Amino acid sequence: MEYRLNLQFFAGEKTEPATPRRREEARKKGQVAKSVEVSTALMVLTGVLLIRALGPYAAGHLRETLQHYLGNLTMWEGDLAGLGNIFLVALLKLGMVMAPIFLAFLVVSVVSQAVQVGFVVTSEVLQPKFSRINPLEGFRRIFSKRAVVEFLKSLAKVSLVGYLVYQQLRGDLQWLPQMGLFNLEHSVTLISDGVYGMGLRVGLFLLVLAAADYWWQRREFENSIKMSKEEIKEEYKQLEGDPMIRSRIRQRQRQMAQQRMMQAIPTADVIITNPTHYAVAVKYTPGEMNAPKVVAKGRGPIAQRIKEEGQKHRITTVENVELARALYDSTEVGQEIPADLYPAVAEVLAFVYRLRKKTV
Repeated sequence: MEYRLNLQFFAGEKTEPATPRRREEARKKGQVAKSVEVSTALMVLTGVLLIRALGPYAAGHLRETLQHYLGNLTMWEGDLAGLGNIFLVALLKLGMVMAPIFLAFLVVSVVSQAVQVGFVVTSEVLQPKFSRINPLEGFRRIFSKRAVVEFLKSLAKVSLVGYLVYQQLRGDLQWLPQMGLFNLEHSVTLISDGVYGMGLRVGLFLLVLAAADYWWQRREFENSIKMSKEEIKEEYKQLEGDPMIRSRIRQRQRQMAQQRMMQAIPTADVIITNPTHYAVAVKYTPGEMNAPKVVAKGRGPIAQRIKEEGQKHRITTVENVELARALYDSTEVGQEIPADLYPAVAEVLAFVYRLRKKTV
């Protein structure tokens, strides 16, 4: 039994990589390959490292702020203006501590986005769409493959982060019961070291997760913008124009060029032919031209038309097989002949001029 497979069934399948134009259109719509996990991981690591580096500076400022606030509060006379001044000074000192951290978070967030997708500004995502409030579309998104992957990813992230925190705390349990025996500075150092180790482990784990998530998002994005063969053909037609229309335009251009060429034949001095295949019309006006110029050329049917047009206007025809072929191959219509053909063409023109004198 023979089975026939209709290949047109697969014509609409999106199997081809996206063209640069499709990528640009997707980018304008805000559709780019990016992972939120990259920003999260980098911000966690940045926060941990900043707290480690700026810990003494921040602790000193916070201590001064607390002392200033409590000291002024004890001398507060009960008026609202004085309380406002105390609160404002405390807020400014706290801002001096938090400003570098917030600034670093902002820089990391911008850089992480720029590294992934570059600079993208679009209002497409802000435009209202019915599909966003359509219950059926919302239901499909909830139970889509992407939603399942995001759920599993979040579950794995929470579980593994919790495990890392548990591991860190289990290692610190040996000194936690003895903290009451330490002085305040030693206790703060132990706590800060524990928090730093925990944050660093969590941050590095999130960075590995972010790399895997970015690979997944990139893969899904490439699949989402794939095109079918028909879409690529249609895009090519839009960019280059319909092949049939372009063919007609070229045909029309050739017709117009031939028409102008035939109109220039009456100005020629001689038509040099290879009796059956080639015909080249040459013109030379002493004092106006540096060298003879080809005003028309052709082969086959066009060569025959040139010879007929020449006979109609009584243009001298000279048969020279090698010269006709050389002129046809080396010189375009409207161009002067090459220097190496000067002697041969000059000999033909001299012959034509002698014929004219005899006729006169």
